[in-house]
Amino acid sequence: MSQKRTPPSLALLREQIDRLDAQILTLLNRRARLAARIGQTKRQDGDGVYVPGRERQVLARLAKLNQGPLPNEAVWAIYREIISASRALEQSLRIAYLGPPVTFTHLAAREHFGSQAVFVPVPTIPQVFAEVEHTQADYGVVPVENSSDGRVADTLDMFMRLPHLVICAEVRLRVHHNLMARCSQQEIRRVYSKGQALSQCRNWLSKNVPQASLHEVSSTAAAAQLALTEPGAAAVASRQAAVRYNLRILFSEIEDSPYNETRFAVIGHQKCEPTGHDKTTVMFRIPHSSGSLVAALDVFKQAKMNLTWIESFPARTPKPEYVFFVEFEGHAEEPKVGRALKALQEHCQEMTVLGSFPMALTAG
Repeated sequence: MSQKRTPPSLALLREQIDRLDAQILTLLNRRARLAARIGQTKRQDGDGVYVPGRERQVLARLAKLNQGPLPNEAVWAIYREIISASRALEQSLRIAYLGPPVTFTHLAAREHFGSQAVFVPVPTIPQVFAEVEHTQADYGVVPVENSSDGRVADTLDMFMRLPHLVICAEVRLRVHHNLMARCSQQEIRRVYSKGQALSQCRNWLSKNVPQASLHEVSSTAAAAQLALTEPGAAAVASRQAAVRYNLRILFSEIEDSPYNETRFAVIGHQKCEPTGHDKTTVMFRIPHSSGSLVAALDVFKQAKMNLTWIESFPARTPKPEYVFFVEFEGHAEEPKVGRALKALQEHCQEMTVLGSFPMALTAG
């Protein structure tokens, strides 16, 4: 009869973890020193410390190397913080976002830049653009579209006002809403949140708190503040908002769609180099005549380019005209894309390339 093997003791396992932690720390600091040397070289060449294409390549490579048990999302979260800490050794980036803290835009900004950036909350989307425009912030993070509600009009309007600002990257954030309050479900008389959040939970709210009226406020974080101070008030906001304002989450993930996602743009002054996994966003105005939009879009069909987003927005002209926002796969510096943009220009009264940037990584 074979003797049953005795498993390692808890103390022995902890000793092994301690040794691994020491090795990891040594390697992290060695990596940071190499990153600092790269930063010195980039500064000599006049380049910035934030290179979204390179960061995407690092994360994509790690996903290919990863054999578990950690999922890719966990590996990416760890390495975003490593990259953020290494970047901060070279320069502390200032990131403007639609605040206050613990809004979903804040969560998207932290997910993309890591915790070592300096985050600057501002009250409106136009002010995010203004902070970047006047170099009070290095970059800004603004919502572009939601899978439930579509476009974010204030962001599109600001691209029309400040078309020289560049989209440097995109952030895709799964948005989970929570109902939080200090009172019980039956005592709720008012529910506060940002308009888009209330819209994304409207069916759930009408079914589960039919006695409550819905009230729009400037942000989900502002809603949480009201739920903290106002009797009979509740908020629809992030789990982080509940923690920050010491509210009890009555119900989690109350969004009507299980696939609720918001896409954000990182805006700045820096153009991105091609990575082979890019998108390009253009904004154009065409003659207000029959067939003009079809002719413009046919350029992409003829070039066999895949469109990933299209929106129309009223133009700032005396006539009833529209500006179109189109996003497609490819980088403006690729020959095929360059030829398509040149052909599109021939159909347009105005055309602006808002940016070519690396696609956001997805775990699927």
